[in-house]
Amino acid sequence: MTTLGTPLSPHATKVMLLGSGELGKEVLMALQRLGVETIAVDRYDHAPGQQVAHHARTITMSDPAQLKALIEAERPHLVVPEIEAIATPMLEELEAAGTVRVIPTARAARLTMDREGIRVLAAETLGLPTSPYKFCNSLEELQAAIDGGIGYPCIVKPVMSSSGKGQSKIDGPADVKKAWDYAMAGGRVSHGRVIAEGFIDFDYEITQLTVRSVGADGQVITSFCDPIGHVQVSGDYVESWQPHPMHPAALQKARQIAQAVTDNLGGQGLFGVELFVKGQDVWFSEVSPRPHDTGLVTLCTQHQSEFELHARAILGLPVDTSLRNPGASAVIYGGVEAQGIVFDGVDEALQVPGTDLRLFGKPESFVKRRMGVALARAADVEAARSNAKLAASKVRPRRV
Repeated sequence: MTTLGTPLSPHATKVMLLGSGELGKEVLMALQRLGVETIAVDRYDHAPGQQVAHHARTITMSDPAQLKALIEAERPHLVVPEIEAIATPMLEELEAAGTVRVIPTARAARLTMDREGIRVLAAETLGLPTSPYKFCNSLEELQAAIDGGIGYPCIVKPVMSSSGKGQSKIDGPADVKKAWDYAMAGGRVSHGRVIAEGFIDFDYEITQLTVRSVGADGQVITSFCDPIGHVQVSGDYVESWQPHPMHPAALQKARQIAQAVTDNLGGQGLFGVELFVKGQDVWFSEVSPRPHDTGLVTLCTQHQSEFELHARAILGLPVDTSLRNPGASAVIYGGVEAQGIVFDGVDEALQVPGTDLRLFGKPESFVKRRMGVALARAADVEAARSNAKLAASKVRPRRV
């Protein structure tokens, strides 16, 4: 039996999110609807999640001493990492000491915060199909890896980054140094190391949202959302839709791969498993032990969004992964470099049938910073995609 306390009382159930961007904000609101006291932590003040949480804290989360001091001061029941740039060895230490429970586990947070840990686990420990890859510590090693078998075209990513930052495609020798420099600028926490991946000629890529929750018998069970299709530009998602049509054999393989990875990582919560698909062949790409940006579409497609699923699963509550209707999302970029921007055209956007908006409330805009998302539900995916993109195009961020 799960017992939940009352916020701001001695019996409160307290959950701390490490990272409070737009995804964390939605998780925090889902937790608050269940009467949970929330603590939003980020590296800068007034992050989206800090605007709605009971408590806002600003620290350098990659600093072990700062992270330990905050957790010991706040004493949350659960710590939920929402970004990669966290001192995960300290989380492992605190979890081992019984100070706190980390979602899904401290080990999972450590393995998935960098591409090296999770790729070695998937390819070498679990034997799952992946693209050919090589880790490189220098521009010279990157060139040698390409010449030695990775070949052109290939993808280069920092071992630690988020939302596609620092990721690029190399089509020939002239692109190598540019890709290395871009990876160095886009990586988080750990600099100087990249993964070079051989290019897979896939038909499409999906996000398979996978939930580990407590079943009626008290045992952890795995359930799946309908597959999410998406378009990425320079590694960053620009639109997504659900459901994405798949051959039944490919869907079965995708879910087998997703379950193998998430079973190994353990714990409870929602995982975003990214996969490449060609015909009936499926390759593992990456996994996030938390809601995924492409899963924003579930706000308009599922009975319980990925954020509600994550909140329920980590609290030991039942989940419902069923689809309500087809839908799509389209990103709204800042378009300008400024603080405290305003958004014109919101009324025009919401006149598009079946649409909704999420404006994230980020205090500072960049040209390619994701500042919001348009959502659209429709009778079919194509109509939803068209309406989501149309609605997004009508929102016009500008300086004041």
